[in-house]
Amino acid sequence: MKNVKLISLALSMLVCFVTMAQEKTITGTVSDNVGPIPGATIGVQKTKKTATTNYEGKYTITAQKGDVLVFSYIGLKSQTRIVGDKNVIDVKLEEDQQTLSEVVVVGYGNSRSKKKMTTASSTQMIQGRTMGVEVSANYAITQASPSPIIRGAESIGSTNEPLYIIDGVPAKAGQIAKINPNDIQDVKVLKDDNANSLYGLKGKNGVIVLATKNELYKNLSEKELDAKLTHLTTIQPVEPNQEDYDTFVENAFESPKTAPLSTFSIDVDNASYTNIRRFINNGQAVPKDAVRVEEMVNFFKYNYPQPKDAHPFSINTELSDSPWNSKNQILKIGLQGKNIPTDDLPASNLVFLIDVSGSMSEMNKLPLLKQSMKILVNELRKKDKVAIVVYAGAAGMVLPPTSGDEKKTIIDALEKLNAGGSTAGGAGINLAYKIAAENFIKDGNNRVILATDGDFNVGDSSNTDMEKLIEEKRKSGVFLTCLGYGMGNYKDSKMETLADKGNGNYAYIDNIQEANRFLGKEFKGSMFAIAKDVKIQIEFNPKQVQAYRLIGYENRKLRPEDFKNDAIDAGELGSNHTVTALYEIIPAGINSNYINNQPDNLKYTQVQANSNNYTNELATVKFRYKKPDGDKSIELVQVIENKAVLLQNASDDLKFSSAVAWFGLKLRDSKLITNKSSEDITKLAKQGLSNDSEGYKAEFIRLVEATKEAY
Repeated sequence: MKNVKLISLALSMLVCFVTMAQEKTITGTVSDNVGPIPGATIGVQKTKKTATTNYEGKYTITAQKGDVLVFSYIGLKSQTRIVGDKNVIDVKLEEDQQTLSEVVVVGYGNSRSKKKMTTASSTQMIQGRTMGVEVSANYAITQASPSPIIRGAESIGSTNEPLYIIDGVPAKAGQIAKINPNDIQDVKVLKDDNANSLYGLKGKNGVIVLATKNELYKNLSEKELDAKLTHLTTIQPVEPNQEDYDTFVENAFESPKTAPLSTFSIDVDNASYTNIRRFINNGQAVPKDAVRVEEMVNFFKYNYPQPKDAHPFSINTELSDSPWNSKNQILKIGLQGKNIPTDDLPASNLVFLIDVSGSMSEMNKLPLLKQSMKILVNELRKKDKVAIVVYAGAAGMVLPPTSGDEKKTIIDALEKLNAGGSTAGGAGINLAYKIAAENFIKDGNNRVILATDGDFNVGDSSNTDMEKLIEEKRKSGVFLTCLGYGMGNYKDSKMETLADKGNGNYAYIDNIQEANRFLGKEFKGSMFAIAKDVKIQIEFNPKQVQAYRLIGYENRKLRPEDFKNDAIDAGELGSNHTVTALYEIIPAGINSNYINNQPDNLKYTQVQANSNNYTNELATVKFRYKKPDGDKSIELVQVIENKAVLLQNASDDLKFSSAVAWFGLKLRDSKLITNKSSEDITKLAKQGLSNDSEGYKAEFIRLVEATKEAY
């Protein structure tokens, strides 16, 4: 008997060895008519072996010669390929017309509407309801008859997707997306050694552990879990008829002969981009005044080098052709903030100022806000401390300053918050700054984090009263971060005013993924300033430049005399942050319809004739900044050569940032661009598509695609 078992074991091992010897590694790319598809599934027929494409649409799977590979993606026709001698199999999936005829929503809008996009739901809205986790789903399914299929682009590359655990059971991102946030009792984020020690290799990208109330999903199989999550109530889009945006006029072309200096404050805010994304995802028209081009451009990361000297940022310039006006040029100015290691960051003194008024009761406001703050709490260290102040009819402190390692205490305080009452924002701001000042850490990171829909009162509720209040509080040395939530009654104008006037930055949180990006992945840049009151002043050479215009930054422009005035507030730069500004230039000697005839013989503005007419210089750019705890500014000067490269030879950063600016100008219906083709914008963005491990740039391309018939 013993010999029989040994023979049987040997035969089994031989079969396994032969099988392994016959297997080979298959790689390739899965795409559709738009481009590579992240999150497509590749399976070996009649086995349980599967693989998923990464953010570039690439996959790797092992199979034997003769095996049948099945390529599938929601909303597209599945295809099969037989494994032969080739090790590379590329597949292009086509639309499933039968499925699409039943689809209410595709991508980011209604493809059948040309003037106004209207949808019942969208991928991002569903993701926005998934509180406490980072949802990287590539699709979501809502219960209807017939079931509508919503296809979107993943914001987080599938190669970076964490492991999800619900009540001790492994789950998929699509299942997470269906959970009612009100059912969630607790959320924990495990990283590095903590994740690996408990979950092994499966936890290499981190683990999101959800515990529901009464363990609703414990011991369920995948099919049972799907059945229980059948009924999904999405957040319905609300018409933005009560939303408030500051009006502004697009920057016009100016002559360096009559306006030799262009001065502005940097802007690291990116609220406008995520807000625009929300409108497009909801199938709604984007209000023109909601489009701040510089915030769209600065949402994305660019590949600028780290500073090599004692200054906190590097300066990078590039000159190329304008993609929308062929006779013009684009000048890119990029700043790269120094990346400070987390261990070297100063201790934080944070005060969460949370709006719990009645207007915050919707699911994408206070519930999303609380789960967002949990992501931030997970980043805190023992030396950090947090206090929580709330305001509604009145303001009060619900958590005194608490050490960052007491995460359960902080999260428990957040969980107890409920919405109701009026909006006494002024009282909340006063109390939050008072607590921050009482616990001020010298040389530390002292910051108030205001989270609201912006619908609050300060004095008689005017923006003027709010400006006076926040400018006074700025003198305390406490920085400000504004987090915006919600739709329908959102007050963007107040949020922007607070951030601009209060040594602050501003983000709009449209879903939990954005919360994870801003408060988790970019925690250092969002919460730790390395330079404040950063100003830029550029002087163009009239020998080379007939006219120029700053693209965006309309609300950040300064007077020339403000540049050296240290009393004038400007923007802050965070650890590892990038800031990009674009100028459109009409070179000297070019006939243009965008400028009036400029006099050539002005007595006092002529460049003095001498042996050096600066013929090789396009412009001189100056920067001023203060240290985070400093009062006196430091100046840097750099000359920009009149040396342009063809657009096709320009850097990926210039191509992509120009494409984003181009899209923003199109959404604003700019009269200063001749070409408004979505196809051309998409083409340029794809040419600059690099350094996109998180997939945000790929998502932008799909947003442009979704609006091509509506704009």
